[in-house]
Amino acid sequence: MDYTQLIAKRKDRFAELEEAVGDPKLFNDPKRATEILREHRKLQQTLELWDTLKSTETQLFENQELAKSDDPEMAEMAAMEIPELETSLIKLREDMQYALLPADPNEDRDALVEIRAGAGGDEASLFAGEMLRLYQRYADAKGWKTEHLESSPSEVGGFKEVILKVTGDEVFRHLKYESGVHRVQRVPATETQGRIHTSTITVAVLPEAEEIDIEMKQSDLRIEVCRSGGAGGQHVNTTDSAVQIFHLPTGLYVRCEHGRSQTKNKEMALQIMRSRLYERKLQEQQSAYSENRRSLIGSGDRSEKIRTYNFPQSRVTDHRIGYTSHNLSAIMEGDLGELTAELMKSEMAERLAEAGM
Repeated sequence: MDYTQLIAKRKDRFAELEEAVGDPKLFNDPKRATEILREHRKLQQTLELWDTLKSTETQLFENQELAKSDDPEMAEMAAMEIPELETSLIKLREDMQYALLPADPNEDRDALVEIRAGAGGDEASLFAGEMLRLYQRYADAKGWKTEHLESSPSEVGGFKEVILKVTGDEVFRHLKYESGVHRVQRVPATETQGRIHTSTITVAVLPEAEEIDIEMKQSDLRIEVCRSGGAGGQHVNTTDSAVQIFHLPTGLYVRCEHGRSQTKNKEMALQIMRSRLYERKLQEQQSAYSENRRSLIGSGDRSEKIRTYNFPQSRVTDHRIGYTSHNLSAIMEGDLGELTAELMKSEMAERLAEAGM
């Protein structure tokens, strides 16, 4: 497909953004400044990708011509580089297609990952702890930072609930596919007869909301300070450091007691509440999406079973795209690249079809 006209429009828009970024009055409006800078960075990446694509096409053409040379040594050297250039070109064209699709403004946001034990009692809480470790290792491999915001440990060493903040480059773009019900099939450590049990956990990935995204009126909030009741040592248990916040119009509730500081707990609770309200706002907007895409990502439906981890057969199946990996051990160590790549590919195919590309 010829993208020349699309690129020409992107270049015109980039010139407009360059002018806007250079305007000292830009930061008088923080919301507009954030949007402009975000769009500027994305367009810059797109145009750099286009330049790389065109130079690779030129290099491939030149190598193909040199491979016909009368100089055997020159022809051999040129021919040896052709397969690598062809492979690079396939990937660059795929990336170019994705970059030219209408931008999702949430893709480069940080994210809050909420993990909750579901059916299965102690076994579910243990799996919740393992999934927390999986996401932390995945984040480490991507060069992201993680911050433990809140948790409710279980008596067996797992978690009834845990919330992780992940910051870095395009965090939500890669983690958004994890929202939904994760099912695990295995023999629990406490099982004496070797029977396979089925347990579930729920994962919700929320794009981190900024104050400019969601306005929380003080009159809509009821903020209470109470005594921490979780693990954390004598100091935590004897200090009124826990904070719970009720959003009266929606009935949403957040409690934070992970930190020793009441101020820090209030700050974290407000952050979580803001992101949950933003998630509700997005869910309302997403009703306009195609049914296929809603079933793949973004529906935020926490009751939908998205993936099964079968330990006896070392198998992980993503039910949304019917993809199965037999690399369960690596996945549990944080290697989500294979699954994420397949989900991205499916989403891109849907979006390309919707865009007529």
